[in-house]
Amino acid sequence: MPTGEELKNKGVEQFMQGDYEDAAETFKQAIAAYEDEGAGDMVAEMQVNLGLSLHSMGESEQALEQMNMAHAVFAQINDQSRTAQCLGNMARVYAKLGNTEQALTNYREASALFMQLGDEENYGQTVLAIADLQMRSGQLMKAAATFEVGLDYIKNPTGRQKMMKKLLGVRNKLTGQGVAKGEGGDEDADEGDDE
Repeated sequence: MPTGEELKNKGVEQFMQGDYEDAAETFKQAIAAYEDEGAGDMVAEMQVNLGLSLHSMGESEQALEQMNMAHAVFAQINDQSRTAQCLGNMARVYAKLGNTEQALTNYREASALFMQLGDEENYGQTVLAIADLQMRSGQLMKAAATFEVGLDYIKNPTGRQKMMKKLLGVRNKLTGQGVAKGEGGDEDADEGDDE
C-alpha cells in the first residue's frame, strides 16, 4: 500500500502533466492514506490539491468544498502560510465563477497573511492577482496603482510584468509621480543599482 507521500508525489506529477482526472483520483487516495497515518495537516493539503484538480476539470463548486474544509483545518492549527495559500487558491476559483467580490476578499486576506509572514514574493503575486481582477472589472486606475505595488515585491518578474513596470514608470514620469524613488527621473534611473 503506497504511503500518503508517495501518492501525493504521484498526484502532483499527474496534475503537472494535465491529467486532472487521474490526479484527482490519486489525491483522494492520498487523503485516505494520510488519514490512516494520522496526518491531519496533510489531509488538508491533499484536499487543496484535489480542489485544484476538480477546478481544472470544471467542477468548481466541488473544488471549493474541498478547499473550504482544508482552510478550516489550516486556520484551526494556525498554519498561516498554508491558510494564505489556500485562500489564494479559493480566490482563483471564485474569480473563475464570476464571484469577483469573494475573490477579492480572499486575495486580500491572503495578501495580509503573506505580508505578516514576510513572504514578499507571494504577497506580490497575490497583489498582482487583485490588480488583474480590478482590471477585468474596469477599474483601470485602481488596477494600475495595485499593479505598481505588487510589482515592487516580485523578485523575478515575467516579461509581461517587466513591460508593466516600464509602462508604469513612463506614466509616473509623465504625471510627476514616483520620481522620489529614483531620485532624478533621467531615462537610466531604473537600470542600475536597485539594492
